[in-house]
Amino acid sequence: MSAPLLELDALTVAYGGHTALDRVSLTVGSAEVVALLGANGAGKSSLLRAVLGLLRGRSGRVLFDGVDLAGLSVRRRSRLGIGYAPEGRRVFAGLTVRENLEVAVEGGARERGRRIAMIWELFPQLAERVGVAGWQLSGGQQQMLAIGRAMARAPRLLLLDEPSLGLSPMLVRDVLARLRRIAEGGTAILVAEQNARAALKVADRAYLLRLGRVVGQGTAEDVRNSEALGRTLLGA
Repeated sequence: MSAPLLELDALTVAYGGHTALDRVSLTVGSAEVVALLGANGAGKSSLLRAVLGLLRGRSGRVLFDGVDLAGLSVRRRSRLGIGYAPEGRRVFAGLTVRENLEVAVEGGARERGRRIAMIWELFPQLAERVGVAGWQLSGGQQQMLAIGRAMARAPRLLLLDEPSLGLSPMLVRDVLARLRRIAEGGTAILVAEQNARAALKVADRAYLLRLGRVVGQGTAEDVRNSEALGRTLLGA
């Protein structure tokens, strides 16, 4: 079996007198979709932020393609191939769809054009609204734009924080279905979600978090059928 692209080894993160993650270990393989499931406050967002470098671990390790990320800046981690779409979308409201994407692309005009064309293929709705300002987009379109902006940097690993938040069930299915296409293109995905049913439809594997600890893991099918899933989402 090949080594994982991302590995968390007994990672503990604490801030403000609160332990957000308590000796968490997990892996994400290349081109794999892994779901982080748990109630609000379970530690899902803290885990993503620790991988990105926005939070510092007290102990344990974060390894990306075998490289220990300790001490590396957010910018350096991004250059290694880690992309991030935060909770709440946070698109640039005053910029057009194209401008939102162009600010994320590094490289010349040809590379910028190639990557943006890839995003149009992934999200045709955005291609139809190329000159529209971010604030004029629907919630689903803004979420697509946030994911597209993260993909504009051609990451090897994409971190997604609650991509279904605030979306209708139909839009949730539409947005999350794109994750399989992204993974099939070679990008691994670690997605934090409270909407377990939707996430498990597109994930290969899942981890259950409760109060900063991993309390269950397995294939998407195993987790979907586990008794621990309900208790975890209720925060019990």
